[in-house]
Amino acid sequence: MSQPAVLTERRGNVVVITINRPEARNCVNGAVSTGVGDALEQAQHDPGVRAVVITGAGDKSFCAGADLKAIARRENLYHPDHGEWGFAGYVHHFIDKPTIAAVNGTALGGGTELALASDLVVAEERAAFGLPEVKVGLIAGAGGVFRIVQQLPRKVGLEMLFTGEPISAADALKWGLINQVVPNGTVLDAALALAARVTVNAPLSIQASKRIAYGADDGVIPDEEPGWARTTREFATLLKSEDAKEGPLAFAEKRQPVWKAR
Repeated sequence: MSQPAVLTERRGNVVVITINRPEARNCVNGAVSTGVGDALEQAQHDPGVRAVVITGAGDKSFCAGADLKAIARRENLYHPDHGEWGFAGYVHHFIDKPTIAAVNGTALGGGTELALASDLVVAEERAAFGLPEVKVGLIAGAGGVFRIVQQLPRKVGLEMLFTGEPISAADALKWGLINQVVPNGTVLDAALALAARVTVNAPLSIQASKRIAYGADDGVIPDEEPGWARTTREFATLLKSEDAKEGPLAFAEKRQPVWKAR
């Protein structure tokens, strides 16, 4: 019997959402987007939930991004009824409750974008963050391109975008991309401890503070909408290019891509 793609667990007034595809490095398919998106929406509307923690199953990877095999099969990677929630049902799905990413391993591509979409981030020492999409002729289309330069010094963020190279958890902490680095195997407990420090406070005050901090109205962050529109437009143009076909093909064939800039 196959395991569900997403597990949810209530820990007091905190909901823990686990992407449960360790055999696929917790990469995101439609089932993950549906499970995460629905769990997030339920948390938003449950007055007993004061915070959300998102993590990955196993000890290798928090999330390795999109499921390339599902893409090759032309499967829908988004929630079937709420495509507006974006990648993993999470990156464009604002809720008033604080969200904490417990990064239990590598967080590359979409994994880093999940962290960027979270309010707080706790990472294990072995964690790594990166946006390697340029290595395969694509861009970080789930908010990564504009959020990385908002959350890091611009030149640090641009170096990550242009080189596609990852940074360590220690460097992510140094640059303020994450809140804590903890010993391997302890990240969920550390994230729950951080959640406890948050949820001891007045919930309505926290929710109002979050809305104001993000400039959010009715679940939308207006300042980010041009970034989303620009990303969608640029991605659509890129996908028509020869390089966007060459990148994934070279990756699949385990060879260096031959770029043509067209």
